Amino acid sequence: MLITLEGIDGAGKSTVHEALRDHDALADAVFTHEPTDSWYGEAVRRSLGDDEADPLAELFLYTADHADHLANVVRPALAEGRVVVSDRYVDSRYAYQGAALEAATDLKRPMEYVRGIHEAFTRPPDATLYLDIDPRSGAERAGASDKFETAGHLAAVQANYEQLVEAEPGRFVRIDATRPPEDVIAAAEDAIDRILADREG
Repeated sequence: MLITLEGIDGAGKSTVHEALRDHDALADAVFTHEPTDSWYGEAVRRSLGDDEADPLAELFLYTADHADHLANVVRPALAEGRVVVSDRYVDSRYAYQGAALEAATDLKRPMEYVRGIHEAFTRPPDATLYLDIDPRSGAERAGASDKFETAGHLAAVQANYEQLVEAEPGRFVRIDATRPPEDVIAAAEDAIDRILADREG
């Protein structure tokens, strides 16, 4: 089973991801993240710090990182029957790169374009915890350390996430990320328990 954590910057995904490592139900799970720690992921991180990076070129950096992640981490773990928990996955691509392309290119329906590229080869998540927070709070928490963390950009990203949730309501579990971290973690743990119980039942 592939479980992903999604949401705009500042929602607390990485905090929840780290806390879930101690959750008994996930004792044998593989925890991973995108961008990865591979050289592909390093290229992605370099582009994040470059305000002049072309959005379409960035999309394909992210896509290469995702393909490598699938080949070397996600698919092998799933083949072993392991649960995989990923901090960000393809929905981040759809939401973030879709917003970046919409703002900087003439592409029509940019999020659908990004989805089309990935759907040819990706492995869709079985369940997604969506940490929901308003863009202004997310930007304040994130500290706007890169070009994708401004409140204006995060508002466009959040709108894309909402489209994704609306399209697949059965996959997404919405968690109110405005609450204290311990409450958000508890809600995530409860959601994980329900997801795993549904799989077994």
